[in-house]
Formats: sequence, structure tokens, C-alpha cells
Amino acid sequence: MNVAPAMKLLLEDGTEMSGRAFGAVASVGGEVVFNTGMTGYVEALTDPSYRGQILVLTYPLVGSYGVPAPRAPGSLDGPYESDHVQVQGLVVQSYVNRYSHHAAIRSLGEWLEAESIPGITGIDTRTLTRRLREHGTMKGWLLPGQDDPAHVRNAAETVDMKEVFRLVAPADVIRYDGGRLKILLVDAGAKDNMVRSLLKRGATVVRAPWYTTLAPLAAECDGIIIGNGPGDPKDLTPLVAQVRSLLPDYHKPIFGICLGHQILALAAGGDTYKLPYGHRGVNQPVQDLTTRRCYITSQNHGYAVRQEALPDDWEPWFVNVNDGTSEGIRARTRPFFSVQFHPEASPGPEDTAFLFDEFMRLVGAMARG
Repeated sequence: MNVAPAMKLLLEDGTEMSGRAFGAVASVGGEVVFNTGMTGYVEALTDPSYRGQILVLTYPLVGSYGVPAPRAPGSLDGPYESDHVQVQGLVVQSYVNRYSHHAAIRSLGEWLEAESIPGITGIDTRTLTRRLREHGTMKGWLLPGQDDPAHVRNAAETVDMKEVFRLVAPADVIRYDGGRLKILLVDAGAKDNMVRSLLKRGATVVRAPWYTTLAPLAAECDGIIIGNGPGDPKDLTPLVAQVRSLLPDYHKPIFGICLGHQILALAAGGDTYKLPYGHRGVNQPVQDLTTRRCYITSQNHGYAVRQEALPDDWEPWFVNVNDGTSEGIRARTRPFFSVQFHPEASPGPEDTAFLFDEFMRLVGAMARG
């Protein structure tokens, strides 16, 4: 019986935790964050919002349903949210190599190894998560047990988070043919299910990297979605400037999602700030401040909009029931709005998927007008 190599997790505060490797055996560094979802590791690992981060899954048993077949190059097939694993590394309590699922053809470890992503099992993720909650998100390193920690801190593969947006954006504009209504998706790391959600509702999607000149594309489209992505929104000042220049004279709907929520707020003249440990999971409760109805949402972000910094012509729309942070804003007299959560979340929760329906209805009504 082969014994998995020893592996260590180091945190910048000096914490050291030992376990066993699965996936690739390599040294990496990144921001250590945790996700509280019980399922959905395939979707989470391919979410571009996790680029540059070491992901801790708090659910103790991981890998039991394996991983489906790779999708064809250039396709949008789910459940994948991009065409490769985005995280720097994966931390779990109990990795399961023997999987059981009708769609699975390989184990989680085999998938990670094929994509050169290290994983570590045998970590007390409850203790680790408590530490991140008490002390805040911090840098960390995964390294094989025999490696020198002092050397790894300098030599481990890391991602420059100020440049991470270029790593997750498409190289060129991509067009997906659908119906008559055309939506511009501004991509700074957008999940593929945003495209799938729009195509499902009969839209043609123009997927443009955030650094593209957006005004000509916006003019030819019937609405804009600013998608999710990794990192600090204030590092995306060129995109904020482009959106700000659009707002005064643009009369079609704009819908921001996750990072797009933060970008729209900054473009409107607001502010953002870093959360102690972020919101990452599939059970975040939010409340619609108009209807007072609550929804359970999927979220993945480390920054939030400072509601009190918004101009008077913007109003709060959704609020996080747990901590009161902004979960949605909208312009009082213009068709501009955004949410911090993911209405396109798949496999769910799907409580707020209706926002895509409402967006498309508004786009259609304004296009006819």
C-alpha cells in the first residue's frame, strides 16, 4: 500500500499544520480562505474568483462523488465554471479517493494531479477556520514535508493579486449566438454559468475582457452585465473608469454581480473595503429591503461595498442578514443595479435566479421602447 507523502500548511502568523498530500506534490503560496458549502467542489475549484488563493473546504468529507469528464476545448459545458482549476491549492479534513457518482470518471486527486494543483488532507479544518475567523484572512503556503519552510516562503509559486484580473479574463471578445437581445458580459473572471444563464433565456452574449474598450460594444448591445472575479476591485481602476464614463449617457440596463457590484459602486462614486474573512459559501441569507423577503444565496468575495459612501441617487437594495453588509444597490432613476451574491449559482441555491429573468424582461422592454 502506497503512503501519501507528508505535506504542511503554514500560515503567516507562524501556525503550522501537518497532513498528507493528494493531487500534485508542489509548493505554492496564496491567500488562505474557507468555503462552508457541503457540496460543489468542482464548481468552486474552477471559479475564477478563487484565482491566487488556497481554498479550505470546511465540510469534512471531500471527494466522495469524484469529478466528471473534462469538457471539450472551447465548450461551456458544466458543471465547470472555467476551463481549468483556478485555486492555488486545496485543504480538506478527510479526502476520499474512492468515489461514487454516475457522472464521475476520475477522482478529485487525479484531477488535481493532472492540473498540477497540490492538495492536503488530514488538516483539522474546524480549528483552521476558527483561526481565520478570529484573525482574518492571511497568507499561507503548502509545501511537501521535507521542504525548508523559510525557503518555501520565497520560492513557492504565487500569484500577483494586483495583476490577477489579466490571468482570468479571455484573450479576445467571444460571441455566443442566441436570440435577438444582445448582452455585453464584462469579464474580469466571470463564471461560465453567467453565459449559460443568459443563453438559457434566449440572449446573444458578447463576452469581452475587462480591458477592452467597452463603449463601442455597449452601443451595439441591449444591456450590460459586469461579472464576478478575484481580487480587490480598487486594483481595477481602468475598468472603474470605463464604467464611470458610460453611466451619464447610457440608457440601457446595467447589472453588476459580485465583483461587478463593487465595480458599479466605485464607478458611481462609492467606496469598498476588505472584509475580515469574506463570504464564501452557499448559505448566506440576504434580505430584499423593498419586499422584506429573505433569500439564501451563494457568495464568494473578500470585499464589500460601503453603503453609506454611495451618492444620494443610489439606494440600498439587499442587505446581508448575518452582518448587515451591502448585498445590492440600485440607481433611483436609472436602470442600473447590482448584487453581491450569485443568482447564476449552480447547483444552487437558485432562490435569486429570477433576477436574470427580471433583467432580461427589462432589457426587452427597453429595446422595444
